[in-house]
Amino acid sequence: MNARQPTLPPQPPRAWGVRLLLLGMVVLAVASFVEVGVDWGRLFSVDAAQKMGRFLGEMAQPAMEPAFLARLGIATLETLAMSAVGTLLAAVFGLLLALPASRLPGQTAGLWRAPTRWLLNVLRSIPELVWAALLLISAGLGPLAGTLALALHTTGVLGRLFAEVIENAPDGPAFALRVQGVPGGRAFLYATFPLALPQLLSYTLYRWENNIRAAAVLGVVGGGGLGQMLSYHMGLFHMRETGGILLATILLVALVDLLSTVARKVLNP
Repeated sequence: MNARQPTLPPQPPRAWGVRLLLLGMVVLAVASFVEVGVDWGRLFSVDAAQKMGRFLGEMAQPAMEPAFLARLGIATLETLAMSAVGTLLAAVFGLLLALPASRLPGQTAGLWRAPTRWLLNVLRSIPELVWAALLLISAGLGPLAGTLALALHTTGVLGRLFAEVIENAPDGPAFALRVQGVPGGRAFLYATFPLALPQLLSYTLYRWENNIRAAAVLGVVGGGGLGQMLSYHMGLFHMRETGGILLATILLVALVDLLSTVARKVLNP
C-alpha cells in the first residue's frame, strides 16, 4: 500500500503581491511628479532649448587662458587634497568607531554597540553640505571646512560598513587563537583584521571616489577647491570657464577611479 502523500496547504498567489507592489510604485511615482510640479511644456519649449543650446555651445569651448589654467590647477590639487585627507581621517575614525559598533565573531555584543551605531547614523545622516555650512562658523571659508565636512560624513558611512565587515569576517582563525589562550584583542589583530583588511580598503577607495565628487560640490558653501570656482563662474554665467572646471572635475574623477581600480586588483588578485 502506498503511503498517502501529505497535502500542503494552499499557498497565496505571489502574483497579487507583485501586482500590488508595482501598483504602489506607480502611484508613488505619479504622486512625486505631481508634488514636484514639473512644467513639461516649459521644460521642452523652443526658448528653453535655445538657451540650453547656447550655454552648452559655450561650455564646449572651455577657457584655456594661462591665468585661468593656473587657478584651475591649484583648485584641482586643493580638491584632490580635500578628498584624500577627508577620506583618510574618516577611515581612521571609522575603524575606531567600528570596533565598539560591531559584534566580534564568537563574542556577544558589547555595551557600546548601540550608542556607537546611533552616533554613526547621525554622522552619515547629515549631508556634507550641511556639515560644511556648520563648520564655516568655526573653520572659516576655505578647504579646511570642506575637508572636515567630508571626514565627518564619511566617518559615519565607513564606520557602519567597517562594522558589518568585521561582524561577517570568518571566525575560524580567531577562534583557534582564543582556545589557545590568546586574548581577544590580539586574536582580532592577528586573525580577524587581516581577513577583513582587503574589504576595508576596498570600501575606503570607493568612498574616496565619492568624496572627489562631493568635494567639487562643497565650494557652493565656500568649501574651497573646484566647487568654489564652479559656484563663482556659474553664478556669473561664465560658461567657458564653467566648461573648463567641469572638464577638470571629470578628469580628476577618472584619475582617482583608475587608481582605485588598480589598487583593488592588487588587493584582490
